[in-house]
Amino acid sequence: MSEALAAGAGRAKREIFGTPIFGPEAAQKGYALNKMCFSFNDAGARAAFVEDEAAYCARYGLTAAQTEAILKRDLLKLLDEGGNAYYLAKFAGILGLNMQDIGALQTGMTVEQFKAKLLAARDN
Repeated sequence: MSEALAAGAGRAKREIFGTPIFGPEAAQKGYALNKMCFSFNDAGARAAFVEDEAAYCARYGLTAAQTEAILKRDLLKLLDEGGNAYYLAKFAGILGLNMQDIGALQTGMTVEQFKAKLLAARDN
């Protein structure tokens, strides 16, 4: 183990209220989910998913909880199930959503409120 990893091994996990942290545990938990979402870069994969969503999830070995969240379009649950926001954006694209839609969901804001918050932060 490198010195940097060893130094961080004893540190407390960072917590941000209401925000799942994508660390090693989440990466392992969400590996199949994120791999499936990455496949959506390909138009043929997107078409195969839309044709039979449950079968496509099974093909990638998603857990029952991950599959249920996919079928229910529950992006916040997918984050809890190890989904990485950038890979989930590929899935969100199939639904006609973008990263600002996901950010609004995470913060409990409307998309318009979330965009205004981003613009205000940029201007400060």
